[in-house]
Amino acid sequence: MTHARRHGRGDLGSAAPGDTAAWGQAEMTSFDEVYDQPDPRHFFRLLGRWDYRTPHHAQGVFRRVAAARTRTARAAAPVTVLDICCSYGINAALLNHSLTLEDLYAHYTSPQAAALTTAELIEWDRAYYAARRRPDAHRVIGLDIAANAISYALAVGLLDEGFTENLEAAPPTPALLRAARPALLVTVTGGASFLSPRTFQPLLAAAHEPVWIAAFVLRTGSYRHIADGLTPYGLITEKAGAPTYPQRRFTSVHEQRYAITAVTAAGEDPRAKETDGYFHTALHLSRPAKDATALPLTTLTSG
Repeated sequence: MTHARRHGRGDLGSAAPGDTAAWGQAEMTSFDEVYDQPDPRHFFRLLGRWDYRTPHHAQGVFRRVAAARTRTARAAAPVTVLDICCSYGINAALLNHSLTLEDLYAHYTSPQAAALTTAELIEWDRAYYAARRRPDAHRVIGLDIAANAISYALAVGLLDEGFTENLEAAPPTPALLRAARPALLVTVTGGASFLSPRTFQPLLAAAHEPVWIAAFVLRTGSYRHIADGLTPYGLITEKAGAPTYPQRRFTSVHEQRYAITAVTAAGEDPRAKETDGYFHTALHLSRPAKDATALPLTTLTSG
């Protein structure tokens, strides 16, 4: 893939010339510089200007889905979660700690944070997250090709294990397969537009039990190619028709025109969503048919 460094939050916008999986990413403003910094301060400073909020929406959904997966698993215990395109561990921070996305914006854009070196920030963050750890925390494995982001998330204790592998380009290493084998839930909040079944299939083949996959996907593209690739592993994919979730504000009229055109071409209605100035995502949940019957999707999207 041409975007080797930017896997982590590709759906925010990054140009990937010649990459047919990128579905119009060249029409979106590039945020390449935020994906692989030594720490997440620049990410929160820049994305805060555009009201990036997908992890906020995912927080409650992922907690409910993880709790539901615990009830359906053979062993009743907090499930192991594999967060694909995990970046700086933001989903793990919100899943496992008594924090909100607004708390993280305030934390990383504060004068106190600005005054620290990266090493000092890591020490501060270790204590920050440890003091807010939930008793029902899940084991989280991170996968992202942004090495600095993975290193940070491991250093502050957000990830139990982290891997910088690009499964679109090469098979997973034995170490990644061993770590991911117990995972019962896979989460994705950024980068779905750059992924194909190649990323998911070897992980599913190695899993001890059927894996649920919860992905927030921009409405400007299709998730069908991934959903079809999961079917041979016994997973059916449901797309939540409502609600949709604002991702971030458009940076230009050009972006908005692109999004409205792409969403309309995908058969969706942009009114009161993209027409109101935001990219929107939809939740896609893949799981065995018996689980979908027992736990309707609507019970997991409403908090």
